[in-house]
Amino acid sequence: MHIRRSTLTLLLLLAPSIFSSLATADDRPNVLFLFADDQRPDSIAALGNSVIKTPNLDVLARRGFVFRNTYCMGSTVGAVCNPSRHMTLSGMSLYRYDGKKKEDTWGDVFRKAGYVTYHQSKRGNTAREYHKAFEYSSYLTDNGERKSGYHGRAAANNAIEFLNDTWDRDKPLFMYVGFAGPHDPRVAADEWMKLYKRSEIQLPKNYQPFHPIDNNWMTGRDEALAPWPRTEEVVRRHLHDYYACISSIDHHIGRIIATLKELGEYDNTIVIFSADHGLAVGSHGLFGKQNLYEHSMRSPMIFAGPGIEKGESDALMYLFDIFPTSCDLAGLKAPKGIEGRSVGPVIRREEDSHRETIFLSYQKGQRAVRRGDWKLYRFPLVNYSMLFNLAEDPHELHSLADDSKHADRLRLMTNLLAKQQQIWNDTQPLTSDNPSAAKVTDVSFFSDPRNQVKSGKKKKRQKTK
Repeated sequence: MHIRRSTLTLLLLLAPSIFSSLATADDRPNVLFLFADDQRPDSIAALGNSVIKTPNLDVLARRGFVFRNTYCMGSTVGAVCNPSRHMTLSGMSLYRYDGKKKEDTWGDVFRKAGYVTYHQSKRGNTAREYHKAFEYSSYLTDNGERKSGYHGRAAANNAIEFLNDTWDRDKPLFMYVGFAGPHDPRVAADEWMKLYKRSEIQLPKNYQPFHPIDNNWMTGRDEALAPWPRTEEVVRRHLHDYYACISSIDHHIGRIIATLKELGEYDNTIVIFSADHGLAVGSHGLFGKQNLYEHSMRSPMIFAGPGIEKGESDALMYLFDIFPTSCDLAGLKAPKGIEGRSVGPVIRREEDSHRETIFLSYQKGQRAVRRGDWKLYRFPLVNYSMLFNLAEDPHELHSLADDSKHADRLRLMTNLLAKQQQIWNDTQPLTSDNPSAAKVTDVSFFSDPRNQVKSGKKKKRQKTK
């Protein structure tokens, strides 16, 4: 009897620590990653856009932590979404990610940590090995989703069905929800189009009818979405479609969040919102993302949830920093050897900055580097550079590269760009012995019928259901 009482006493003394450890395992936060396709950094109302309607993203931005300078490093192919998602899922940079890698990817790390892992996104833009790391993985019918008039609906329906019918909530959940929009074709139902008066949609502050130079990518797929010159009417029409599709996605994000609330899981869920890159939609006379301007290489970036105090930062970060940050916020260890670094210290106010320099690259013809307020944009195939002070010229309209007052700065930034190429394993020469084009000083390129694109017939709007 004495032994039994001693044993019972010991168990009672140990019980708090035993149950505490069990609670710690059960109470680990869920992680919901919401990933848009082609969404500009200035396309959320709470982040400064006075026209767009994004009430659900506004709530996240106002209660969470916002990073204003989050970059996609670039692309080696025309489809910028492809390398962007490889980098995001692997935590590796543009010239070092391995599409055949099976371990230590984002889904793999959370699955091995005991999380239920769910992935859904558009098909064909990331190596299947990265998606196989998730316990549950499926794909959207991209054009079916985009042409439905209800961007985000299918992704949300599938996510909500999984939350209600498959996830038993015995384990924490890592859910990767990739939307097919607002990538074109941008078809929005009447209920989203009616949110906007086209005449009141403001043109981008760096709207231009032509791009200042022929950078050897003026006839790419995305630049074929509208004819030259880019008229104000055409740009407003595209922005109207673009904003309406974003409002649709925002609505369906709200449905996913509402489901988490109904299940009593919202307060224990870290919600992360971003996009694979931005988009021009009339900025600098461009329509696509095959460029290294801020509007196309930066993405919106929001972290919200337990332990995250509201705030914002101008710290520089890459999209491939999200993976290790999610590990940090969830109490997991990020894999050794990945190049992404957690911005958790910035979120926790332990540090003010993150990365000193941002390097950007697009195929062979474009390179850029940013440090502090200064940004150099280099076109190696045409031997042409632009230099911007982003503090004074955030819309990149006034290049200082030809200003003798900034000759030293141009030289320093050019040297910095070369050093960054070495750091990130980029071997593209920054100068061409036989430049293929020069600065465009007239509109001969754009007026050539071979470079014109006829506008297609507009798709009929779907009636509100």
